[in-house]
Amino acid sequence: MSSIAWAEFLSGPVTEAETMEARSLIDSIDAFGERDAHVAADLFNQTGRRRRSLPDCMIAAVSIRCGAALATINSRDFRRFEPFGLKLL
Repeated sequence: MSSIAWAEFLSGPVTEAETMEARSLIDSIDAFGERDAHVAADLFNQTGRRRRSLPDCMIAAVSIRCGAALATINSRDFRRFEPFGLKLL
C-alpha cells in the first residue's frame, strides 16, 4: 500500500480497531519517493490535469512502481491510469 493511500485511509472516519485490523492485512506501506513524483506528474499531465486528482496519480504511481494491483472501490477514478501500467483488482 502506498503511504498516500494509507494517509487517506487514516483520515477516516476510522476507529482504532479498524486501523489495527487494516494494518494487519497490509504487508508494507511504501513511501512516496522522487521517482514516484515524476510518474505521478506524468500521469496528472497525460490524463487531463483534473482538479483534485493528484492524490490518485500519486497512489497509481506507487502501484505502478511496485507492480502491484490496486484494490479500490473507486475504480472509476483509476481506470484512466491503466494505459500507463496500472493494474486494478
